Amino acid sequence: MIARILKWLMLLQVLAVLAVAYLAMQAWGVASPALAVLLALAMLLAVRALIVARNFWQSRRAGSPVPAQYQLGVLGVARLFLGELRATLWTSSWDMLRPRLQAPGAATDAGDLPVLLIHGYVCNRGYWTQLSRQLARAGIAHDAVDLEPIAADIEDFVPQVEQAITQLCARTGSGQVILVAHSMGGLVARAWLRRHGVARVARIITIGTPHHGTALANLAAGSNARQMSRINGAPDAWLSQLAASETPERRALITSMYSHHDNIVAPQTSAHLPGARNLAFGGIGHVALASDARVLRQLLAQITIKNEVTQPPSCAHFS
Repeated sequence: MIARILKWLMLLQVLAVLAVAYLAMQAWGVASPALAVLLALAMLLAVRALIVARNFWQSRRAGSPVPAQYQLGVLGVARLFLGELRATLWTSSWDMLRPRLQAPGAATDAGDLPVLLIHGYVCNRGYWTQLSRQLARAGIAHDAVDLEPIAADIEDFVPQVEQAITQLCARTGSGQVILVAHSMGGLVARAWLRRHGVARVARIITIGTPHHGTALANLAAGSNARQMSRINGAPDAWLSQLAASETPERRALITSMYSHHDNIVAPQTSAHLPGARNLAFGGIGHVALASDARVLRQLLAQITIKNEVTQPPSCAHFS
């Protein structure tokens, strides 16, 4: 469904560019068709950049203080913004329009567990293009689930994850999987864990997940957005109930990776999950998390851990 919606939006953007280019030639005196199209493309890019800038502005208004070791200078801020803009444009204009995963090559380690990828709010499996390439190169079997309908209650996604896990286990012959989830997908994974238990999951790795809600969800549509919201600085009741249902043993199965400059999760420390293994980064936006080289390296390290962590270590830091 998301791919179809994005294709229609892409068509509308193409038509808008052509209309602005025609206007530039007819009303603004631009003689060159190529120059008119470039001008129209620049205007479209400016609109997309303004949307990203607005998200950063809103997330900072509701954000948590940035620790000293993650403070950015002017160049760092520019890299942060341009990296998020690039990731947003590429993901929404290409990867999610043609969602597909890479087939793994020869396994580098027969002991590696299969991985199920769970995307976030208003996304599809195309979000995982970069990670899928990394997993394929490492010979790690993996699959992804497309959560639909897009505005459903988070609990309604749990059976879809359960079906995907069952199919992945059957295909690989493995009794357990690793769940890797971005944003809302991390909450879906935790909801699945609450309903189905720990027997078939070795660990859960969440990336940029608003474990305690995000103020920006207050502006979004859908039952799932309401469940991720924060009202008067407090998480939605569904989030509180989910947290209350988890034992320390279950929390120890979770690794939460997040950025102190996330432009969707606000406050950014909402992604820090007590009792879990928390890995903090700096200078990375929300969409860019699953394509940033630093995050991908840590993801692969976490996926290929052979021994279970019984006690979560101190929070690691990455800049």
